[in-house]
Amino acid sequence: MGEFIRTINTKTKLVASPDAWIEGKAIQQLEHVSTLEGMTEVAGLPDLHPGRGYPIGMACLSANKIYPALVGSDIGCGMSLWQADLPVHKVKLDKLEKRLRNTAHENQGFWSEQGTALLKELLISNPGESFTQTLQSAEKCFATIGSGNHFLEVQRVSKTVDQTITNDLGINSKDCLILVHSGSRGLGEAILRNHVELNGHRGLSTGSTEADQYIAQHNAALAWAEINRKLIAQRFASAQSVDVTRLLDVNHNFVESVTGNGSTGWLHRKGAAPADRGLVVIPGSRGDISYLVAPTNSHAALDSLAHGAGRKWLRTECAGRLEKRYSSKDLLRTAIGSRVICDNKALLYEEAPEAYKPIHKVIDDLVHAGLIHVVAELTPLMTYKSIRSGA
Repeated sequence: MGEFIRTINTKTKLVASPDAWIEGKAIQQLEHVSTLEGMTEVAGLPDLHPGRGYPIGMACLSANKIYPALVGSDIGCGMSLWQADLPVHKVKLDKLEKRLRNTAHENQGFWSEQGTALLKELLISNPGESFTQTLQSAEKCFATIGSGNHFLEVQRVSKTVDQTITNDLGINSKDCLILVHSGSRGLGEAILRNHVELNGHRGLSTGSTEADQYIAQHNAALAWAEINRKLIAQRFASAQSVDVTRLLDVNHNFVESVTGNGSTGWLHRKGAAPADRGLVVIPGSRGDISYLVAPTNSHAALDSLAHGAGRKWLRTECAGRLEKRYSSKDLLRTAIGSRVICDNKALLYEEAPEAYKPIHKVIDDLVHAGLIHVVAELTPLMTYKSIRSGA
């Protein structure tokens, strides 16, 4: 276990095997986080990779400071797993793809109306003209996935490791599962931009007006992101004429106040799933399987786990590396037989499976570090990324 949890400096550790694909820049960014005022502990995870100033795939604990920039722009980004009453053996990929495409052109106003109650609640709890305008502009994004690495994926259970846990969760392995990865869309970005404009990247002192305002808006974005994932799943269910039941919903970009277990202060997670509140899905690239896991030693890495495979290449590098090997049409099919719905050519290359680390390696490192127990393997049938407006 020792070689899988490495000490970087007195405040920083990295959960990864010696041969893990971790860029030097990501380590440098991780070490920089440990130097921020009030920072007491930092943990990098096997999916660690460089971000814009701060790494993705980490958790960090500060004693009395809140750092909005460490949470990032997509506050509440996370994943929800849903059981659909859609038998795997009845799935015809051509038909499934057509219906998913039709999902994009349903009446968006209907889905925006579903979020109206939440919108009013958030406006009441966060008064002020600026935030009101931000929320109202974000409303048009209700029930939409977004770009980047966000997706909706139709999956099947390809391997069950712990039948007791899958039964307790309510998984029917004969039916499809739906994995939704999305966040607060433009709302989180607007919140971060506003705070950076006012306060720069400095930490906000606990109890200050700035900190209280950020936490209130941050919590609103968490609620926004959770209901957005719910609406995305319901939109899929409507298009497929099936019912869906939520099995779990986990955020991986957020900050929270923690007390006890030697971790008192503000715990920031940037691309890190919580390990202290039940099962977690850790997805691979769109051409790889996902893993349903149970945390087994949450305190070893600040109560956090990897949230995915982690990028291997910068987005700007992907097309240059892959265009001579694959046409954009080639990338609509994967090596494991699944399909991809994405009409954005640039995004197809940016999100190609080769741009990500092998998910099995990330999982192996977490297992050998004693952090997880694998419960099931989930194989994609169809990954929905994006559709052109008006397509």
